[in-house]
Formats: sequence, structure tokens, C-alpha cells
Amino acid sequence: MKKPKWAIEKERARRAAASETVWLFGLHAVRDALTNPAREKLRLMVTRNAADKLREAIDASGIEPEIVDPRKFAPPIDPQSVHQGAVLEVRALEWGSLPERCAGGDAPGAARVVLLDRVSDPHNVGAILRSAEVFGARAVIAPRHHSAPETGALAKTASGALERQPYLRVRNLSSAMEELRAMGYILLGLDGEAKREISQAVAEFGARPVALVLGAEGPGLRAKTRETCDELVRIGAVGGFGSLNVSNAAAVALYAARGV
Repeated sequence: MKKPKWAIEKERARRAAASETVWLFGLHAVRDALTNPAREKLRLMVTRNAADKLREAIDASGIEPEIVDPRKFAPPIDPQSVHQGAVLEVRALEWGSLPERCAGGDAPGAARVVLLDRVSDPHNVGAILRSAEVFGARAVIAPRHHSAPETGALAKTASGALERQPYLRVRNLSSAMEELRAMGYILLGLDGEAKREISQAVAEFGARPVALVLGAEGPGLRAKTRETCDELVRIGAVGGFGSLNVSNAAAVALYAARGV
């Protein structure tokens, strides 16, 4: 029986996604990827100096490095990238499903996750992943479209957190929010004009799991995302200037909502 066109196209898309690779760069990002057993490593290009600095990680990974003359070092990345003489080709990490990462579990304290509504700057997302890892979030969740994919720039900004903090890309953010609500999460959307501060809301909900929802700088949360939230909250500010960029807002919100 001949497969329908939609099934064939779906299989092609799945194969194409599986074949895509990412070039990580910078000593810190490359070292953490080399020592991550869950990361599929394909090709390592390093200068002799970088290889010496990464020797333990390279030996642990089992990958054979390509030693390149620094004067001829031209890896397939943006020429402006600060690679420090080390680049690593990898496949994107597979973190599993949203329920696998966010439901139940034995982690201490109340569960926390971060949802990003069309935050497309890889530097912002990398910084958010770093904060999420520091404050013990279970995952950072973003839509597959109109959000930052896993890239070398994101990994370098994350400073190793990309290898540890689950970054889940979902088909539909509102559907993911509803799924989290069904797991018992309270959905708190960050909005500078909200009446209540985030710390007050978290104190009321006690040990219930909390999902923090942040929008892109400028447009903020989209209408559908705002409607899906249980409550809009703000970060308390001193004085009339209360604006933070999204990565700083995520760090402050995670601290204010840290598990009890």
C-alpha cells in the first residue's frame, strides 16, 4: 500500500532534522559538550594550544581531534565568533518529552519551569538557560518556530548550561502551557503592568509547581499566551525605571520563585 503524501513528507522532515548538526565553539562550550555522554560528537577541530587546554575532556570523549595551524584555522562558523581555537560539530541534544522532564519526580522543593514566548535572540536564551540551571528549573520551553534554535552562539552564552538544562522545543506554546496546568503547575506570566509582584503570588501558592512565562523584549507576551496564564505578575522595582531585558527578568523571576 502506497504511503500518503503527508506521511512521506513527515518522514522526510524527521530525517532532515536528524541529519542537522550544530557547530559549538569556545573552550567552555566545547569542553562541556565533550564530557557530556548524551551528546553525539562528530568532528573536533582545535589548535595545538586549545588541544592542550582540553586534553582531559578530549581523552574522556574518545574523539580524535583535528589539530589545525592557528594561521589556517577557518572553521565553518561566523568569522566574528570568538572560538578560542576550538570548534566541535555535534547533533542537537534530545531531551525527551515535556511530561518526562516536568511531571512528578524526586527533585527537592517545588518544581519550576520557564516558558519563552517567541524569544529569538540566542544570547538571551543562552543566558536564560544558565539562570535556569543555577536556580534548579526543570526545563526551559520554547516553540519550535520563532524561537532561538540550538546554536554555537547560544551554547557559548549558556556557558555549559546547554549540556545540563533541558531546552524543549514544542509545537505550540499554549498547548504546552495547558499540559503543564494539567500536571498541577500554576502559570505566571511576567508583565510589568501587573498588579501583584511575583514573590507575593508564589508565597500564596506555596509548594505547588510554578511555570514562569516570559515574552520577547518589546512585544512581550502574545494575547493567546496572556489568556492562557493563570495570573500576570510583575517584578518589583524601585523607582520609575522598571525595565529589564528578558534574560535578566528570567534570572530575577527564577530567584523570586525559587522552590520552597
